[in-house]
Amino acid sequence: MRWWDIEPVLELEHELFPEDAWSAGMFWSELAHARGPHATRRYVVAEQFPDSGRAAGSGRLVGYAGLAAAGDLADVQTIAAARDQWGTGLGARLLTDLLRAATAFECAEVLLEVRVDNTRAQKLYERFGFEPIGFRRGYYQPGNVDALVMRLTDPAQARTESSESNG
Repeated sequence: MRWWDIEPVLELEHELFPEDAWSAGMFWSELAHARGPHATRRYVVAEQFPDSGRAAGSGRLVGYAGLAAAGDLADVQTIAAARDQWGTGLGARLLTDLLRAATAFECAEVLLEVRVDNTRAQKLYERFGFEPIGFRRGYYQPGNVDALVMRLTDPAQARTESSESNG
């Protein structure tokens, strides 16, 4: 993800998470830590291109994901896929990228929060080996929705999208 992706990311963010969408400032802040020798973030976007090819600016942003690393702990900050991409494996590909980044950051564990009512995402995380470890009451505001906290130990050994398709 680069600065020019923020506007289309925000459009998708507001479509998918209308009550608790991130602001442009939040994405700018995260991207400020995503480049250079002391980077602690990994943010990616997924684009869908028309059949005519990958001409500059012709792709439609269909997903994005972000990870923050601190010491030996990583935290999945966000994963989103456009509704028309649900069931295509895009979420798994985005999560695979984040887990590779966690390994590159030499993180021993990866944490995330997911809405308790988002069973689709919970099932994805469970497929990758994440386990529930607790709740954060009222985490998602203003809707006052609880978050399920999940943890993956040893992201280098995670059941990623590519390892599942090869085995």
